[in-house]
Amino acid sequence: MTTGTIHIMLVDDHPLVRDGLRARLEAVPHFRVVAEADSGAEALALAGTTRIDLVLMDITMRDGSGIEATARLYANFPDIAVLILSMHDKLEYVTQAMQAGARGYVLKDAPGKDIVLAIDTVMAGGIYYSAAVARQLARPSAQDNQLTSREQEVLRHIANGESNKQIARALDLSVRTVETHRLNIKRKLGIEGQAELIKFAVQHGRFGASGA
Repeated sequence: MTTGTIHIMLVDDHPLVRDGLRARLEAVPHFRVVAEADSGAEALALAGTTRIDLVLMDITMRDGSGIEATARLYANFPDIAVLILSMHDKLEYVTQAMQAGARGYVLKDAPGKDIVLAIDTVMAGGIYYSAAVARQLARPSAQDNQLTSREQEVLRHIANGESNKQIARALDLSVRTVETHRLNIKRKLGIEGQAELIKFAVQHGRFGASGA
C-alpha cells in the first residue's frame, strides 16, 4: 500500500485527453502526474526511468493494444499498478485487461470523482470497476453455466480469499475434493494459474464484491 503522494503516469495517444486527465488529477492534493506517454512502448521506457506508482492506461492506441502494454508492465514492473481507462465496455476487454495484470477498469465517461476513487482503491490494494462494468460482470455468462452448482460454490469461496481447508470446512468436503473442484474449474474456464482463478472469481460480481 502506498502512503503519501501517488505518482501517476498517463498513457493515451490523444493529447487533449491527457491534458484533461492531468488537470483533474492534479487538483487532488496527494496525486502527482509525473509522466505521460502516447504509446505502450513509451510507457515501458518511462517506467524504467521514472518513479511511478500507478499507470492510467488506455486500451486502443496507434501502436497497439493497451492490454498488451499492461501485460508487459506487469511482467517487468509488478509493483506498478495499472488502472484501465477506456471507452470500451465490452466484457472481453475487461477480462483480458484483468488477466494481463490490471487492477481496475474505469470507463472514460465515468464522473471524475470515480477516477479519483478508483486510484485510491487500487493503491489501497483493492480492485475497482466502473458501475456500468460491475453490472455487466454481475450477469450470468456462458462461462458460468459450464460450472456445476458445487463448483460455483467453491468459486464464491475462492473469491472471498479462503484456503482449501477453509472451503472444505465450510462446504463439509475433504480438502482433496476441494482441490479437485479447483482443477476442474480451471480446466473448464481455460485458466492456468491460481492468481488467474482468483481474478476471475473476483471480477465476476455474483461470486465476489467489486469495488464499484
